[in-house]
Amino acid sequence: MTVTVRFAPSPTGYIHIGNTRTALSNWLYAKKNGGNFILRYDDTDVERSKEEYARAIAVDLDWLGIRPDRVEYQSKRFDTYARAVEKLRQAGLLYPCYETAEELERRRKLRLARRLPPIYGREALKLTDAEKAAFEAEGRKPHWRFLLPNFENDPFVTSRTEVHWDDLIRGPQTVDLASMSDPVLVREDGTYLYTLPSVTDDIDMGVTHIIRGDDHVTNTGAQIALFKALGAEPPVFGHHNLLTTISGEGLSKRSGALSIGSLREAGYEPMAVASLAVLIGSSEAVTAVPDMAHLAGHFDLTAISKSAAKFDPAELDTLNRALLHEMPFEEARPRLENLNIAGLRAEAFWLTVRGNLDRFNDAAHWWQIVDGALPWGLNQAPYLSDDDRAFVRDALRLIPDAPWDRNTWKEWTDRLKAETGRKGKNLFMPLRIALTGQIHGPELADLLVLIGPERTKSRLS
Repeated sequence: MTVTVRFAPSPTGYIHIGNTRTALSNWLYAKKNGGNFILRYDDTDVERSKEEYARAIAVDLDWLGIRPDRVEYQSKRFDTYARAVEKLRQAGLLYPCYETAEELERRRKLRLARRLPPIYGREALKLTDAEKAAFEAEGRKPHWRFLLPNFENDPFVTSRTEVHWDDLIRGPQTVDLASMSDPVLVREDGTYLYTLPSVTDDIDMGVTHIIRGDDHVTNTGAQIALFKALGAEPPVFGHHNLLTTISGEGLSKRSGALSIGSLREAGYEPMAVASLAVLIGSSEAVTAVPDMAHLAGHFDLTAISKSAAKFDPAELDTLNRALLHEMPFEEARPRLENLNIAGLRAEAFWLTVRGNLDRFNDAAHWWQIVDGALPWGLNQAPYLSDDDRAFVRDALRLIPDAPWDRNTWKEWTDRLKAETGRKGKNLFMPLRIALTGQIHGPELADLLVLIGPERTKSRLS
């Protein structure tokens, strides 16, 4: 059996890091097991689904390193769903209901007042043909419910009917179908709710494993029943914990909270996002993993906690810095060239500045410091007192002759220490500010060589 998984986003907004957790879990599971990954757009809601969102989802997944083996659109499969509906109707497992939303709500409240579970009482099964015709004459159109197999002979006398599965993440699970309402599969306007297209597609596409958020655990019982009603063996299920914001709020595509596109535009590395999305809320340490192959080695569904995981953007910053600080020059080279950073000094420059980067594009700032002109001269440089300016000008007199190497900085500062008596911060900080305009940054021993004698002398005078 070839492992086949799917990620089925609705193209009604931009995917966020919580959706990414599901996509990556499926992708990594498929890759670890030599399987296939299907990207299946749940776009049966024609009005809300937008092609621009579908394109954005594809871009986001590609940026993360997820390349589908197959792409499907549910909006192109309505004929398949119609056949499934007819099969259920012929089997007596799909029945029409004419209640309005207001009528259903009144019944729910009445059941609660009687201390009964607020589930649908299957009243529509009692309708006669004449009553159905009367509703049709009023202009009512039915919605269609799936008759759950939670009774022996009389659908109005339900009995405990347990559905069991061994969840890949949560272990043995049980859902009692008698505690559930018959799910609506088809709306009054003939459009489909999530369950019918999803199960039908999983059957047709040979999906063997469904890995998704644990907000679907209760739904799984009814879906397993629907798989069997359509003559199929249910796949293996796994339900991972959900991500929330640091304050505990759920993530939403509609709000754009922590969307992958916004994280990309903010300059985060894809593997920083992927590392956090996969490892947070598990027994694995959240570390910056350099590529998908290494992340697959850390990926373990059984290590995922059953509690919700809180996403802290500060952790993403930490992971991003860690990836940049360890990034080899060969990996950085093409991106540096896109920033017009190239030539013989490019490698030395990268190895010098990478430890001070929060985002990759920050390298352009340091290249300007190394290779360009500062926005002010010594007289306008911030943070310097008159004594410091005098010290800097005098330091020019003791600067070593070219050629320079990494030892030049120590040779120079040793001379200054011996002649002026300055040491520590009082010695180094004025020189750093005069040379770079910054109070923090890479090692001056390395920066000095990159800046070179000519620029150094011009900045000190």
